[in-house]
Amino acid sequence: MSDIIQLLPDSVANQIAAGEVIQRPASVIKELVENAVDAGAKTINVLVVDAGRTMIQVIDDGKGMSDTDARLAFERHATSKIKQAADLFDLHTMGFRGEALASIAAVAQVELRTRMADREIGTLLTLQGTKVTGQEPVACPVGSNFKIENLFYNVPARRKFLKSNTTELNNIMTAFERIALVYPEISFTMLSNGLELMNLHAGTLRQRIVDVFGKRLNHDLLPIEVETSICSITGFVGKPESAKKKGAQQYFFVNGRYMKHPYFHKAVMNAFERMIAVGMQVPYFIYFTVPAGDIDVNIHPTKTEIKFENEQAIWQILTAAVNDSIGKFCDIPSINFDTEGQPEIPLYDPSVNIAPPRPQYNPSYNPFETSSSSHKDKVIDQWEELYKGLHSGDVIAPDVQESSSDLFESSGVYSQPTEGVVKSKIGTTLEERSPSHYQYKGKYVMTAVKSGLMIIDQNRADIRIRYERFIQQMEQEASRTQKVLFPEVVQFAPSTKVMVVKLLPYLQKVGFDLTDLGGNSFSVNGVPAGLEGIDSVALLQEIVADAVEKGCTSATDIHSTLALGMARRSAVTYGEVLGNDEMETLVNDLFATSNVNYTPDGKTILCILPQRDIEQLLN
Repeated sequence: MSDIIQLLPDSVANQIAAGEVIQRPASVIKELVENAVDAGAKTINVLVVDAGRTMIQVIDDGKGMSDTDARLAFERHATSKIKQAADLFDLHTMGFRGEALASIAAVAQVELRTRMADREIGTLLTLQGTKVTGQEPVACPVGSNFKIENLFYNVPARRKFLKSNTTELNNIMTAFERIALVYPEISFTMLSNGLELMNLHAGTLRQRIVDVFGKRLNHDLLPIEVETSICSITGFVGKPESAKKKGAQQYFFVNGRYMKHPYFHKAVMNAFERMIAVGMQVPYFIYFTVPAGDIDVNIHPTKTEIKFENEQAIWQILTAAVNDSIGKFCDIPSINFDTEGQPEIPLYDPSVNIAPPRPQYNPSYNPFETSSSSHKDKVIDQWEELYKGLHSGDVIAPDVQESSSDLFESSGVYSQPTEGVVKSKIGTTLEERSPSHYQYKGKYVMTAVKSGLMIIDQNRADIRIRYERFIQQMEQEASRTQKVLFPEVVQFAPSTKVMVVKLLPYLQKVGFDLTDLGGNSFSVNGVPAGLEGIDSVALLQEIVADAVEKGCTSATDIHSTLALGMARRSAVTYGEVLGNDEMETLVNDLFATSNVNYTPDGKTILCILPQRDIEQLLN
């Protein structure tokens, strides 16, 4: 039998490696920008066309490469950042494996122009599918200029499964932000199809955060700074009132590298446990500096999962640092300039004897003495007229509208309202209808049905009802706008700008009146009719965050996202007391919807406690 094991060609091996390192256009930008940072660049420009499918270009003013280094950089495991295995535990650069450029060249057409400061002529190198197709001298500025064209041109399956341009561009912006937030001393620009998405100038860390996420966030940041022998922690954490359900900016960095760490995230959120509602998220930008030998970044190809040697100790330090920052914020006294009508409190002077106050009273006052000015109560002499026509045995039955049970019968359940007979003091029997629904703890509506007891979540039920109403209004284009007296300003993160531009026509169609102020800011001049009084800024930010998360590609997806966001904000809240008529309307409207069991995002609306289970509990 002949031998069957053979070595793979370099081109195939590089494509296999590229499957781990280069997953999408955002991976290319991450690797190239990190290389530019390691090269000591002070200005980095990123240009993309068609969300990176057609072209990606990264230009930096770093130290550049010689013609030999430029050629060698595209070989597998070729790197200038480590020399031996021990260097893996003392890393001071972003990259170290030497796989990125080889992986990129394996799945794209690459052009590199680079020049070192001590040389007058640079090098132009072109590659296609790991093969060098040309190398020649060229005049170019100091630094490196990488142009990546036709990504995944030789891997059709990978190119086919790329997401929409909007989704891929959002991923690019996310990867770009993670690097820009670590290096505020470097200037960054990002252009997409010739449109400038981000222009960040060198400055302080706080200024960089504000430039990326907007000026509104500046007022919500509390500084964190702690220095210990194990690690140092710096950065910012948001105030409790800045918490959001979705879209909160949450970033951890260690030694200049972005990381995901659920354990440390829990430490931050524990500090806000009793300050924010359940499910809310607080923004934070926290930077760890630890000895390079105490962490291991060589766990995952994306390098976002990092192992700490003293993880539990750092958790405790982080918790104490966040608590200390919140405590300092809470200790700051508020200044109240509204002093009208308030008593003047003099300063305490211990050298002055202050006489205790003496009570004053009227010794001649008698509360039991009748006043001459008191008037007699008027007595109605013709009291018999009030009871005219009433005789013993007569029955007064007020008009009562019986609740319709058609909706319950169509759903397999039946509600029978109870009636009681009450006898009055004058012998007349009154027939009254007792409430058919009961609200439990301001959260659930309970009603009797044929098979037992039905329990309805009032918030989720109203979300389902309003969602279908908003969808119907969009389909019929029957939405109306309610102008606001004082317009508010909503600001979006640059990474969401593409999605905001895509959503803008739909937002205006549904009833929002928005004016572009520039810099990813919009003035909210009107809201859809029926949404008056809600926080329109939070609603718009939540809608955009949902759209980015779902990657809305069609009008149907966008309509669903808008309707769900508006329904959540305008629905009946937990703790809101409902009258019997309101509960009756809620139940009837719920059973008129297309799905009484689940909300649009899949949460259970109601359940039925069977009669037999109730009887067993009471046995």
